Amino acid sequence: MQPEEILAHPPRVLSQDQRSFYLEQGYLLVESLIDAEVVDSLNRVTAAFVQASRGQRESDEIYDLAPGHSAEVPRVRRIKTPDAQDKAYWDFACGLLADVAADLVGPNVTFHHSKLNFKWADPDATANAVRWHQDAPFYPHTNYSPLTIGTYLTDVAAEDGPLKVLPGSQEGPLYDHYDAAGNWTGCLSDADAANLDISKAAVLAGPAGSITLHNCRTVHASEPARSATARPLLLNAYASADAFPYTANPSRSHHDRALLRGEVVRWAHHDPRPGQVPPDWSSGYSSIYAAQSGEELVAE
Repeated sequence: MQPEEILAHPPRVLSQDQRSFYLEQGYLLVESLIDAEVVDSLNRVTAAFVQASRGQRESDEIYDLAPGHSAEVPRVRRIKTPDAQDKAYWDFACGLLADVAADLVGPNVTFHHSKLNFKWADPDATANAVRWHQDAPFYPHTNYSPLTIGTYLTDVAAEDGPLKVLPGSQEGPLYDHYDAAGNWTGCLSDADAANLDISKAAVLAGPAGSITLHNCRTVHASEPARSATARPLLLNAYASADAFPYTANPSRSHHDRALLRGEVVRWAHHDPRPGQVPPDWSSGYSSIYAAQSGEELVAE
């Protein structure tokens, strides 16, 4: 759908100004949208998963664990596919957020994936930073409608490593996310990153219950966390139903391609702009942290 077609549909949650801003700038921050009771419920479920991780020695299909994780000091970097791990996460993904997605991609909305990322304060100032990257190369589709909605489960200030985005970058180039040797790095090269005008970056901090939104082409990153909070960020990705994936879902659950709003679409919409193809994720995927830190190198 073209932006004017999307805006022609009545808004469900967002204002017309917010919708127009997202479509022009490739991102949006909506503060305190999620009720405190819902946030509290999600935090209780999340705390139970972190507590259970104390018995884990290595990453598995549920947890991505940071180096140094232990029973005494649990360091979960990611809960994988939370939508498949607990009904509370899935119910949340199907509710208000799906209406927000419909406001921005059109009335027919499919679910792509979810993940819950943490940032623990670490003496190594770069340990939990996320380098500049785009989401589209991780899961290319026939068009660039896919977006990610992040929900802050705690208050997030600048020292907590909030999401930062480059406004309007969704209309710019799609960058190479492989290194010169052909290994997947999940981020821009140092040379490409050096050419970004980061003075224009928008830092999306906000209180608990705030949501961040960014298009799959939007260039984004986050600074390392320097506070005591773990900054849990629940991420849910959606797409217009006329966007069909070219490759395996790196974070696939049994909810992959679930229709959350509208009708089944029989015709794919193709964006003429080319897209990079990632490695074959069908045998599994760990996390962006592992890729960007060099813990694992995946060749094309």
